[in-house]
Amino acid sequence: MALLEVDSLHVYYGQIHALKGISLAVDQGEIVTLIGANGAGKSTTLKTISGLLRPREGTVRLGDENIGLLPPHDIVAKGVVQVPEGRRIFGRLTVMENLMMGAYARSDRPGIQEDLQRVFTLFPRLKERQTQVAGTLSGGEQQMLAIGRALMGGPKVLLLDEPSMGLAPVLVEQIFETVTGINKTGTTILLVEQNAYMALQIAHRGYVLQTGEIALAGSATELQANEDVRRAYLGG
Repeated sequence: MALLEVDSLHVYYGQIHALKGISLAVDQGEIVTLIGANGAGKSTTLKTISGLLRPREGTVRLGDENIGLLPPHDIVAKGVVQVPEGRRIFGRLTVMENLMMGAYARSDRPGIQEDLQRVFTLFPRLKERQTQVAGTLSGGEQQMLAIGRALMGGPKVLLLDEPSMGLAPVLVEQIFETVTGINKTGTTILLVEQNAYMALQIAHRGYVLQTGEIALAGSATELQANEDVRRAYLGG
């Protein structure tokens, strides 16, 4: 059984049919990536899994539980936590306050402290700047904070929406190395990323979305070798 499974998902924005019956699965311990052009439905998929959008048809399952109609805060409490596109940090709060907001659904204080130390180990810069107002951080530091805040929720599945957006190339590499490190410690990841080359470098499997439908699926190696994928997304 997949840890996270989406089955025959149909999502609309008013009369616009944004997701047209997509199905995908993410197994325990995997990094699975969704790639595709702008408007293909990648972020819509994550928002629907997170409960921010309601499907008109289809199911979202975490293990054997249907979470597709739960409110977002209950989905977070179940262990599905999203790092949104554009970071969406609390700019007027400090770094530490942002991180603690990530743990709002938890009551296990020892676990919270353990995860805080994990975040500071992953991102030493956040430890150095924990009293700094988050809105004054650089773009790369804000992305670190957004990921750290999500990790404070103790996710079973981490949803990452365009983590490299707007970052310098050296920071992009650093973020992807961090994502790999998070996965190696046991966190399952569903990654939406415009930089298809980098995404397929670290993912185990991937899906290609086109206008709300899954056009291709396979291992990262298979997708990298596919001529259509290379031509459309990898510059081949």
